[in-house]
Amino acid sequence: MGDGIAAELDGMDLGDERLNRRSKKVLEALAANPEASINAACDGWGDTLAAYRFFDNAAVAPEKILAPHRQASVERIRAQPVALIVQDTTELDFTAHPPQGARCLNRPERRGLYDHTHLAVTPEQLCLGVVGGEQFDRAPESLGQADQRSTWPIEEKESFRWLTGYRLACQVAAECPGTQIVSVADREADVYDIFVEAQQQASPRAEFIVRARVDRCLTEPAPELGDAAYRQVRDEVRAAPLWGVRTIELSQTPQRAARQATLEIRALTVTLKPPHARSQLPPVTLQVVLAEEVGGPSDGTAVSWLLLTSLSVATLADALLVLDYYVARWTIEIFFRILKTGCRVEEIKLETLSRLKNCLAFYKIIAARVLHLTYLNRTTPELPCTAVFAASQWKSVWRVVQKQPLPKRPPQLSEFMKLLTQLGGYNNRATEAPPGPQPLWVGIRRMLDFARAWLAFGPECGQANYV
Repeated sequence: MGDGIAAELDGMDLGDERLNRRSKKVLEALAANPEASINAACDGWGDTLAAYRFFDNAAVAPEKILAPHRQASVERIRAQPVALIVQDTTELDFTAHPPQGARCLNRPERRGLYDHTHLAVTPEQLCLGVVGGEQFDRAPESLGQADQRSTWPIEEKESFRWLTGYRLACQVAAECPGTQIVSVADREADVYDIFVEAQQQASPRAEFIVRARVDRCLTEPAPELGDAAYRQVRDEVRAAPLWGVRTIELSQTPQRAARQATLEIRALTVTLKPPHARSQLPPVTLQVVLAEEVGGPSDGTAVSWLLLTSLSVATLADALLVLDYYVARWTIEIFFRILKTGCRVEEIKLETLSRLKNCLAFYKIIAARVLHLTYLNRTTPELPCTAVFAASQWKSVWRVVQKQPLPKRPPQLSEFMKLLTQLGGYNNRATEAPPGPQPLWVGIRRMLDFARAWLAFGPECGQANYV
C-alpha cells in the first residue's frame, strides 16, 4: 500500500543482508493473504521453505523483527501533539497444536501464550504502530497461587508487566519530547507502584490513565466506620458535585450489545494511602474522574468507570478529555481481534516456541497496518488514495468494482476505501457506518491479486493484453 508494508522493516539489522531481504519478503507474503496458512501465503515451496528457515534462524528474534517497525512508529508519534500508549494482554490458545516449549494458560491442560502489547494511537484512535510488548506463559505448579502473590515483590509478579509498560511509555516520551505521551490501561493495570513511579519520575515522563480495579483508601481516617477505617475513593468522588454529562457510543462486546450511554461526570484530586501489604510505599496524589451511566441496564453492563490519572483535571473539559482518552483504549481490543480473527494467529502450526514468536512479530505489524488504514479513512478521508495505495492497486480495484474508465484524478481515500471494502463484503449503504477492519483485510487480499494481474497484463504493462 503506497510504498508497501515492507517499508516498516527499513533499517532491519539481523547481521546478514540476505536475512534482512528475506524478512521483507516474508512480511509481504503474509500481509498479502493474512488469513492463509504460511504455506498458502508463500509463493511456492521454495519461498515457503525459506520462510520456515527464517523463523528458525538463531539470528532472528521478535524484538529484532519489530525494531524497525517501532522506529517507524516513533516517527509517526513525533508528528502528533498527543499520543496514547495503550497496553493490554490477550490470550493466544495453541492447545490443539502446542509448539515445543509452550507452557500453560490458566489451566494445566490449556497451552499457549499471553501476549502483552503496547500500541501507540492518537486520541482519534488512529493506530501509529506497536512500540513494545512481551509474551509469557505459566508453569503448571504456579497455578492457584494468587493468594500468596500479594506479598511478593512487584518484580516477581505477572502484574510487573504493567509497570514495565508505563516505563516504556516514559521512554517513548523521552524519544518524542514534542509530543505528550499518555499511558492508558484497563483495570488489570491498577498497580500502586505505577502511581508511585509516576509521582517520582523526573521529566520527561509519560502521564497515565488507569481504570480502578479496587476501591482504594484515602489517607483520611473514617472513625465512624471503625478504628482502623479510612475514607474510600469511590465514595468521596461519588459525593462530589456533578460536573456535567457526556453521551458516548459503546461498542458491542461478548457481554453487551452496542448502545449509547449517558454518563454523569464527577472529579476530585485525592491522596491515596498505600496498600496494607505495601505500607513501605509513600502516599500518592492524583486525579480521579468518575463516569457513571444514567439509567443503564440492570444486567451488570452499566458503565461505572473510576479513572485514576496524573493529568491535570481542573475543569469539565479536562475530565472529558480523560474520558475520551480512556475510550480510545478500545483500539487495542480491535487490534487483538485483527490479530486473532483476521490473521488467525492461533492457527499457526510451527514446531517450536521460538519460531512461533518470530512469526507472531510479523503478524503484529500486519494487524497494526490494517488498523491504521481503518482509522485513517475515518480521520483523514479527504487524503488522495495515492498517499496509501500504489497506482496498480487503486486502478485495478476501480476497474473491477466500478466497471468504468479510470477517473482523471485518483479518488479520495474515503471513496476508494468504499470500493476496496466492497471486495471484502462491505455493503456501502447510505446509512451504514464506515467500514471496519474485517472487510478491509479481505479487500486488501483481493486487491493485491488484482494489482499483480494489472502489472502483468494491464494497459500499462507495455505488453499486449491477454484475454
